[in-house]
Amino acid sequence: MKKVNALILTGFGLNCDNETAHVFELAGANAQKIHINALVSGKIKLEDFHILAFGGGFSWGDDHGAGVIQALKLKDHIGSDLLSFVAQGKLIIGICNGFQALVNLGLLPGLDNDYTKRTVCLTFNDCGNFRDQWVHLAANLQSPCVFTKDIQTADYPVRHGEGKFIADQEVIDTLLANNQVVFKYADIQGVPAKGAFPLNPNGSMEDIAGICDPTGRIFGLMPHPEAYNHFTNHPDWTRKTQFLKREGKTLDQEMTIGVNLFKNGVDYIKEYFF
Repeated sequence: MKKVNALILTGFGLNCDNETAHVFELAGANAQKIHINALVSGKIKLEDFHILAFGGGFSWGDDHGAGVIQALKLKDHIGSDLLSFVAQGKLIIGICNGFQALVNLGLLPGLDNDYTKRTVCLTFNDCGNFRDQWVHLAANLQSPCVFTKDIQTADYPVRHGEGKFIADQEVIDTLLANNQVVFKYADIQGVPAKGAFPLNPNGSMEDIAGICDPTGRIFGLMPHPEAYNHFTNHPDWTRKTQFLKREGKTLDQEMTIGVNLFKNGVDYIKEYFF
């Protein structure tokens, strides 16, 4: 039986590769952690994979801005390969530092099918410091995003110092009109945060936590879904266990909303490529 091959970038300060590979395996993919140098040297061919994951961490120490050097290195060496990967209808996900790299590359938001132009930015948090917390997210059910199919709300952790999503108002309006805004920071009921801190941990315009390209096949977000790969990852799991126990119920220990996000991507590849 064919396996969905997922490539997880590693090296130069990226530090979420183990979690990301693990969650892809849980989602049913064959996950391979590949050093960036192996890609840019041609030792590993991007064309051999179905999903490309730009994971979290601090690539090149966030020197010159988060994700900037990573984006330049990849664009200079395999820029045409990345565009070919997109043209083939394959999937790309960027998480935290990976999201920052995607917007610097221009792969997001991909307005007017231009995957080379940078039109949005992820910059320093309004609070002035690094945020490490769990957030509530409200999903846009009208979004074409492949990864968030049937997801309405989600809890994932954030850990970043440069997560504030900004752009010209015209670009923001276009993203909203195109349903390219996939996730918004929200309260526990799924109501958008309206900029309120710490529900919105960084001051992102329109509470934007994640966006996709017009096709829904390229997705970037600041929160870390790969970090919610087991029910015990959630900070409230012990409390929820006790509440449910008093009602004669047990906590759902099946697939988390984190794993489910990646499974949506894996299932998409199985449906359209096999």
